[in-house]
Amino acid sequence: MLVSLIAAIVAAVLYGVASVMQAIAVRAASNKPAEDASGGVDPGLVVRLLHQWRFVASICLDALGFVAQLIALQRLPLFAVQAFVASNLAVTAVVASWVIGVTLSWREWAAVFGVVAGVGLLGSSAGAEGAAQVGAVFKLALIVAIGGLAIIGLAAAKLNEPYRTTALGLTAGFGYGVLSIAARVLTGFSPLELARDPAAYAVAAAGIISFMFYATALEGGSVTVATAAVVLAETIPPAVIGVVFLGDQTRPGLAVVAWAGFFLAVTSAVMLARFGEAHHTEDVAMADAVARRQANAGPAAAGLLSWWPVDLQFFNGRSDTTPSDTAVPDTTGAS
Repeated sequence: MLVSLIAAIVAAVLYGVASVMQAIAVRAASNKPAEDASGGVDPGLVVRLLHQWRFVASICLDALGFVAQLIALQRLPLFAVQAFVASNLAVTAVVASWVIGVTLSWREWAAVFGVVAGVGLLGSSAGAEGAAQVGAVFKLALIVAIGGLAIIGLAAAKLNEPYRTTALGLTAGFGYGVLSIAARVLTGFSPLELARDPAAYAVAAAGIISFMFYATALEGGSVTVATAAVVLAETIPPAVIGVVFLGDQTRPGLAVVAWAGFFLAVTSAVMLARFGEAHHTEDVAMADAVARRQANAGPAAAGLLSWWPVDLQFFNGRSDTTPSDTAVPDTTGAS
């Protein structure tokens, strides 16, 4: 149980850091100005993202996070793992405040601590995973659900802000929720078992379309708002399905504590999304500025140190880019 709890925490941290790196990479690879976030899904976005080192690094972090999530799902109920994964929004907010320069208000910091407190309560009261088995019909239904989400996501991509980022985030979140459910009901991990298991194909399909819609949301939206929508949608539905269909439960006598922790964590994540809406434009502009900033003052040094995760100007306070590239809105008054 302890190993699974640690794995869930590791997954949340890796997912949170990856979200910020992806936000910067998407803005660097986007062909659209920050103020133009409409126009549907751009298939070439992923191709351009492959030339961004931050994107490649974030994919590695996401992969490691998924492995940690699988380990957590071996012993913990689905609602506990999903709530721990939801805490990645707190990691996203803190890392964004450091790397991108987003200013968090005292209410946002309170929401961050609420997420931490919620998952702490949940982790101390969650029981073992349910032992209920599902059949092929349940697994095929997951694939059908992914197909439906693909259609919904394409429609959501044509919306205008402020609805577009939230709608795409919710669609991606439902997809990640399906991914978690499918990962939970895998019959085994050998190549032959995976090839025969419909749940394995649901995992692959859900991962692809969910990431595509999430990246599209980040292309013109706030990283905090997009990630919060994902967190909300990927947490509650799998928790309900885990209890109803998979037999998940809490420790004896601690059901109230477990559900209180679950709702505290999820509510705090939603609060972060609501407060993030107040400085949506600033978030995108700051991600743009960081995406365009050179890693060093000199071309030779930039070539040697362009892999470094944090631009050196954050530490020495200097930048040799043009004023238009380095102008960052003042968000000290954002709440």
